[in-house]
Amino acid sequence: MIDETHDPQTPETETPETAAAPPADALADVHMEIADLKDRLLRQAAETENMRRRLEREKQDAGTYAIASFARELLGVADNLRRALSAAPEGSDPASPTHQVLVGVEMTEKELLNVFAKVGIAKIEAIGEKLDPNRHQAMVEVPSADTAPGTIIQVLQDGYMIKDRLLRPAMVIVAKSADTPPASPSPGGNLDTSA
Repeated sequence: MIDETHDPQTPETETPETAAAPPADALADVHMEIADLKDRLLRQAAETENMRRRLEREKQDAGTYAIASFARELLGVADNLRRALSAAPEGSDPASPTHQVLVGVEMTEKELLNVFAKVGIAKIEAIGEKLDPNRHQAMVEVPSADTAPGTIIQVLQDGYMIKDRLLRPAMVIVAKSADTPPASPSPGGNLDTSA
């Protein structure tokens, strides 16, 4: 007769009493490792999301401001058109060839400014404003009794913005207090010409 209670061929199974419980330190180490891995995963996911947002913003800025260098070159054209119109004599005969040229120059300037507006380029309005070094470049300070110090009284060269960025600062003349003693030129290119 065969004894079925113990077969040397079959391995014995562990019972809950015979299985050794993992030490508490090993379990704590596993929990710390899980927490560390979870923290690293969350940080990596946040870093990936930040990089995606940064690349999206850079892509959008590249599309918006890609024409900035080209537009900066065209500002000279706008300046020359304005100079030509400013130099023209007032009240010329409408039948004269000079008048017709002036009308053509005026229409060209108007069209250029319309194109600027379409792409988000706007002239900086400066006269009567307080000097803002982020948008204006003071070229001269002039004593003025009737204008508050630091107020722009004349524009030498128009400044322009492209959307919310400065394309070129406005070069301006700024009022100063009439009783301020003359100062020497400052290192920033600002000059003081007192009369």
